[in-house]
Amino acid sequence: MDIRGLGYVTLLSRDLAQWRHYASQVLGMMVSAGSDDDQRLYLKMDDRHYRLLVQKSTEDGFGACGWEVAGKAAFEQAILELQEADVQVERGTAAEAGVRKVQELVRFSDPDGNRHELFWGPLQDFARFVSPVGVKGFVTNELGMGHVVLPAPSFARCRDFYEQVMGFGLSDLMKVRFTEDLAEPEKAIHFLHCNNARHHSLAIFEYPMPHGCVHMMVEVNALDEVGRALDRVHANGVKLSATLGQHTNDQMISFYIKTPSGFDLEYGCDGLVVDWDRHTPFESTVVSHWGHDFSVGRP
Repeated sequence: MDIRGLGYVTLLSRDLAQWRHYASQVLGMMVSAGSDDDQRLYLKMDDRHYRLLVQKSTEDGFGACGWEVAGKAAFEQAILELQEADVQVERGTAAEAGVRKVQELVRFSDPDGNRHELFWGPLQDFARFVSPVGVKGFVTNELGMGHVVLPAPSFARCRDFYEQVMGFGLSDLMKVRFTEDLAEPEKAIHFLHCNNARHHSLAIFEYPMPHGCVHMMVEVNALDEVGRALDRVHANGVKLSATLGQHTNDQMISFYIKTPSGFDLEYGCDGLVVDWDRHTPFESTVVSHWGHDFSVGRP
C-alpha cells in the first residue's frame, strides 16, 4: 500500500468554541471557511483547506487518521489489499467525501478499533495561511501534517496490520515504564513511517488510552515558534503534559499539552528527515536527550 502521508485527522468535541480558541490562539492555526460551531470546525495549517477537522459530538476524543494515497488507481489498489487481508472496508458516500473535501474515501479499523480513512484527491482552496497569532508556518507538504501515536493493547496484531497490510516501515522502537519500579512490565512503542521522509507518521503504544489517542504532533518551522507557543500555553492556562525537551529518536524539540478532546498534543520543531535507504532501525533506552519531564502532567 502506497501511503504518501497523514493528510488530515478528525477529532470529536462537545465544545467546538473551546477548540476554536485553543487552535487559533494557542496553536496558531487558522479557522477555515465552512466552519460552523454547531457542527464542524476546519483548522488550516498550510495551503490546503484544512488539516484538522473537529466535529461536534456527545463525547470528547480522537476520531480518525486520514491517510493520503497518490490517486484513483492507488486508492483502488489499497482497498483491494485491505479486502484481501479480510479487513472490513466501508466506502464513504459523496456527501461524506464532501465534508472531508476529497474525491473519495474509505473507512476501516485496526485490530484494536483505531479508526482510519484512506482518501485521494484533496480539494485545494489555495487560500493563504495567515495565523491569527503570527505563526509563520507549519512543516507539512510532502511530509504530511505531522504524526499520531495510537493505543495498541493487542500490540503484535496491530504491528503486523500496519506493516504487512498498510505498508508502514519500522523507524525505531522503545520500551518504557511509567515508574522506576522494575517489576512494572515494560510497554512497547514502535515508530512507523510511510512513503515520505518524516521520521514517523504513526506510532503504536502497547497500552489503552481513554480518549483513543496517546498524542498527535504538529511541527513548526523554527525554535522561536515553539518558544512563543509555550508562552501562549501559559498565558491561556493550558495544562502542560511535558516540559520542553528533545527526543532521542526523531530529534524533535517540543513540549506536550492537553487538548480540549482529552488526549495530548506535541508541538515541536526540527524533526528528523530520513533517507530510508541509509537508515537502520534501533531501540532507544531513553526517551529524550534532555527535558520532556512528563511528571508535570500526571496527577
